[in-house]
Amino acid sequence: MTSFLAELAWRGLLHQTAGEAIETHVATPRRGYVGFDPTNDALTIGNCLPIKLLAHWQRAGHTPIVVMGGGTGLIGDPSGKSAERQLQTRAQVEANVAAQMPTFERVLDFSNSLSNRAILTNNLEWLSGIGYIEMLRDVGKHFSVNQMIQRDSVAARLNSREQGISYTEFSYVLLQAFDFLHLFRSQGCTVQMGGSDQYGNIVSGMDLIRRAEGQESFGATAPLLLNRDGSKIGKSEKGAVFLDARKTSPYAFHQFWLNVADDEVGRYLRWFTFLDQETILGLEAAHAAAPQERGAQRALAGHMTDMFHGVGERTRAEAASTALFSGDVRGLDDVTLREVFSEVPHSTHARSALDVEEGVPLLDLLPQTTLCTSKREARDFLTSGAVSVNGIKVDQGHRLTSRDLIHGRMVLLKRGKKLWHATIWE
Repeated sequence: MTSFLAELAWRGLLHQTAGEAIETHVATPRRGYVGFDPTNDALTIGNCLPIKLLAHWQRAGHTPIVVMGGGTGLIGDPSGKSAERQLQTRAQVEANVAAQMPTFERVLDFSNSLSNRAILTNNLEWLSGIGYIEMLRDVGKHFSVNQMIQRDSVAARLNSREQGISYTEFSYVLLQAFDFLHLFRSQGCTVQMGGSDQYGNIVSGMDLIRRAEGQESFGATAPLLLNRDGSKIGKSEKGAVFLDARKTSPYAFHQFWLNVADDEVGRYLRWFTFLDQETILGLEAAHAAAPQERGAQRALAGHMTDMFHGVGERTRAEAASTALFSGDVRGLDDVTLREVFSEVPHSTHARSALDVEEGVPLLDLLPQTTLCTSKREARDFLTSGAVSVNGIKVDQGHRLTSRDLIHGRMVLLKRGKKLWHATIWE
């Protein structure tokens, strides 16, 4: 059996542990869980590391438990938030829970034939059945308000006159601690994992188990995934990359990993992939010798796209990247073409103009795009051979006709190596 903690350590995924003799405890098969907050209908790469904790846990022979926060999601975790969350309806939370579930099946094994198959549960099942008086008597009595207001997530809000913190969010820690106690009692779950921002919640659950049951439990956290400016890549921040094709296309997902900076790619290979140590060290050595080939980034992008979208989508994304680089875009299918050019500048034009015998002079069209600002500029670019139509270089006399349409609606113009403009003809 692979050592769970040793695997996390060499990958740089082990930030903190809680509980004495945790190494001895996890040397034999155990049950451990991670909770996921359903504030959105799709998970982001910010959720990748907690999911990977469970995956490494399972690969080490342990049983992973995914706890969907159908109950706690109605309250909201104040950790890492500078303002009160907007409360969601029960219907919204339930819909988000259902939408997130398939993502876990991409990484964890739920096969009934496995003795340590992954388990997926929803804390609404037990939180909705506990009464207010019961929660205060059986759980609240074990918590000190003095200690609760010293928690970073609470103290920061209490010190902000503009924001403050509601009793609702202040009480969140009781619910999450009760999750751990309930799973300890019902599932024999002795380990809770999560991001480093969850360390306080994890320790609170451990303390509740000790006080209520007189038993030991344990915790482990991974570092947070941060942007270069130090901000957290979370579930709702602008520009989040989602693990669901409904929110981030497979092509855009593949491009994200392909564009990871040279000084980050080694860390990302360790954190996000299941590639072994020898393979990763080999990729790092090859990258150091020839960074311009971006072999490490291509391996990272391929591995991650395979994992969350499948080999077929990865193949399409790679073909699209090759076509975009070479300019040979006519071979792309309609769906991929739309994905690739969804974020480039575009303009809409009358389809009827292409159907006339002489077509549309490119010299007249270019100033209507983002590729140049005047007819004089257009003439200069065309004369120098800097402009291509659907990947083919053209001259000053070129006219667009319906024969230039790709999939009957689009003509792609490019100036130089990287500047694209999509013209839509309707």
